[in-house]
Amino acid sequence: MVGNGKMNPSSEAEEEGVKSLLKWAAKYGIEVSESCSSLGLGHCLGVSCFPGAGGRGVAALRPISKGELLLKVPKSALITTDFLLSRDETLSLALKAHPSLSSTKASPWHPYFLHLPRSYSILAAFGELETQALQVDYAIWAAQKAVTKAKYEWEQAFTLMKELKLKPPLLTFRAWIWATGTISSRTLHIPWDEAGCLCPVGDFFNYAAPTEDPDSFENVENWQNEHAKDDLDIHHSQRLTDGGYEEDVAAYCFYAKKNYNVGEQVLLSYGTYTNLELLEYYGFLLEDNPNEKVFIPLDLDMHSLSCWPKESLYIHQNGRPSFALMCALRLWATPPRQRKSIGHLAYSGCPISKGNEIYVMKWIGKKCDALLKEMPTSVEEDKSLVHLIDKMVEYENLREWVKEASAVFGGEFGDNNILKAAYGVEGDNELTSLVRTKMLIDRWKLAVQWRLMYKTVVARCISYCTDIINSLSTQ
Repeated sequence: MVGNGKMNPSSEAEEEGVKSLLKWAAKYGIEVSESCSSLGLGHCLGVSCFPGAGGRGVAALRPISKGELLLKVPKSALITTDFLLSRDETLSLALKAHPSLSSTKASPWHPYFLHLPRSYSILAAFGELETQALQVDYAIWAAQKAVTKAKYEWEQAFTLMKELKLKPPLLTFRAWIWATGTISSRTLHIPWDEAGCLCPVGDFFNYAAPTEDPDSFENVENWQNEHAKDDLDIHHSQRLTDGGYEEDVAAYCFYAKKNYNVGEQVLLSYGTYTNLELLEYYGFLLEDNPNEKVFIPLDLDMHSLSCWPKESLYIHQNGRPSFALMCALRLWATPPRQRKSIGHLAYSGCPISKGNEIYVMKWIGKKCDALLKEMPTSVEEDKSLVHLIDKMVEYENLREWVKEASAVFGGEFGDNNILKAAYGVEGDNELTSLVRTKMLIDRWKLAVQWRLMYKTVVARCISYCTDIINSLSTQ
């Protein structure tokens, strides 16, 4: 897991803070315990630190079986719209005066909010530098859209926030982004409120992607049979999330989706997300995401021939074109006069002919190769840049690091773009500038990592297509 924005309890002060939070949680009926070796949740879990794997998370204190109840958070502990309005008359009256606004979440529950991240690296927090660092058009557009949406919502809510007499620092767009990140990354679904809820302590769990019935495509001969299995989502017999509100016990319950050994990190699924979606809503990436989707530009006539939505025309993480993409391209590669008579083969996922299959694979391979060559940086350059960003801590100041980096990488370091973005805010003191710089570099690194993952999948697709072509050519 890359950059999830969660704190690491690396100091005694932070550990004491977590203990304080758990004591507070116990007052609301959340089952917690304390032992000499861990900060306990219930009888089987403990809050622990997992460097390089999400930071602060939840560890198994004993063997845990698949399907076992992990944690139960009573309804009275959930932060919901109903709860807030019943506790805050001023907020209730103000919201009635602004019916067009969704319900906001604010709470006097100080101990819980103290342990939320101080910042989020969601797309809405991206500046121009980080946005352009994504390099891929649809990712840049997603970031720009997220920022525009956040600014619009902030402007819509500004009058309400002033009526609530919030302090000036809480009226800023930066504060709004923090609130947006908190709600986006931590809100859970509840049946009685479309705004969802915040679930104290329940948000300690780090994320694991759902992996029902993982596909294996090692043997080229299994192309047709395996191809028909993906993208349909009709074989998912298990839930894609590992928790939910249960009316019979009036609590939000979390369950183990696999067996865990003692000391192993217990992970939960929040749902099925691509890496761009994880970055948009949660502010982190998965280096190995089985639900990743990479999109390549397609001609308009290819879209017009396809009966599938655009979002189904993609490349899997392993480099294999999706079922829908292959169907669309097989039909497109068929002469127009033959499409009506053999179209049913394409729509069913069957190869139309060996020649058609080779033509499609060559087209995809050439498209992907051209796409990589058009990118401002290569896969190897991006790997080196990520490594260089990680080495930044070895330098006494950012300017020295930028000087060395500029000698190796031109583009993104041209005209001191990094320094301008980091130090370009007037009125910031030195400490504020350092914090802002770290947040900027964290987001920038995520952008570079995302584009590296994108290019890696595109390169895998070239290899995959080459393997298919070679196999078919020898038959």
